Amino acid sequence: MAAKDTVSKRAGRKEIRPAGTCGTSNTAGDPCEGVLPKLKEVYGFMTEHQLDTVEVEEPGLKLRLVRRAAPAPAQVPVPVFAAGMGLPPPAGSPSPSPQGVGAEAMPANCIAVKSSMMGIFYRAPTPSSPPFAKEGDGVKPGQVLCIIEAMKVFNELKAEFPGTVVKVLVENGKPVKAGQDVFWIQRA
Repeated sequence: MAAKDTVSKRAGRKEIRPAGTCGTSNTAGDPCEGVLPKLKEVYGFMTEHQLDTVEVEEPGLKLRLVRRAAPAPAQVPVPVFAAGMGLPPPAGSPSPSPQGVGAEAMPANCIAVKSSMMGIFYRAPTPSSPPFAKEGDGVKPGQVLCIIEAMKVFNELKAEFPGTVVKVLVENGKPVKAGQDVFWIQRA
């Protein structure tokens, strides 16, 4: 081996190796010939036991393996709404009705179609498309009435019986709660 030392900088640390050692020579009798199997053995042990750092020191060999920690996933706050946890209305404002629409009562011959989940109510598949169902439209069983978006998944709310839409109770793009009335339909 040559007496001259090679200095390499890596991740802010200095590593000093004699010239002609691992990775600097292609000559026969490379002193690193037995290192690769040992490295594989130590790495296998490290992963099997889920270790972050392993150090091995033997005569003529000093090995240190450090596993890079995966970056922690970014935490995104998710609002959680529960019954009774809403913000109080501003002072002096009228209290909203349970359905979010005036103080109007549902006609006796109508059936309320309720939201199956909490999410954002959309009347049409795209902003430029006509609504799936509007007041006065006849609907058939299985016909899509609206879409409710929950966690970037668009869920269709379909009619369960034939009838005529009497009233759409929620504005397009507004949040709805699970079990909230979204349509009044007069059964055919």
